[in-house]
Amino acid sequence: MGYQSLPVLSAPAMVIPSKVAASSLSPPRPRSLCFPRALTITAPVVFRVKSNSARNKLASSTRCALTPALKTTLDKVVTSHKVVLFMKGTKDFPQCGFSQTVVQILKSLDVPFESVNILENEMLRQGLKEYSSWPTFPQLYIDGEFFGGCDITVEAYKSGELQEQVEKAMCS
Repeated sequence: MGYQSLPVLSAPAMVIPSKVAASSLSPPRPRSLCFPRALTITAPVVFRVKSNSARNKLASSTRCALTPALKTTLDKVVTSHKVVLFMKGTKDFPQCGFSQTVVQILKSLDVPFESVNILENEMLRQGLKEYSSWPTFPQLYIDGEFFGGCDITVEAYKSGELQEQVEKAMCS
């Protein structure tokens, strides 16, 4: 019986001594695993192409996550408070660096805000992605409207736009 060699790449070493010549820094040679040549795949192989778009992935995986009852609840939450942050963790104990960043920004502006821990309820987490058409957390809502995630909040804070939006919401 003949054998077919398939390459398996080994991981490069993490520490390289400083005295090693530059020519010896080439990637390691692949090792081989041997399989019998008689090994064939007789069943049809189906490849599923995944889109690189986060929204397309989100739409396909959470098509029915936003139930009418959940939408009604989310509408009530975002409209009953001037500033709401859907985040990983709580404002007193953020469990994600991005959530912590937004909490620190809001606290530095002395903004009273409600926080909702999306880690406590998977249905809420998935439904909220569809509700806002935004695939990541945290999600900041100001005066009943989706404002943005961490990056948008940071940029708005730096430009002064966030403070203007919050002041406007507090006065309305």
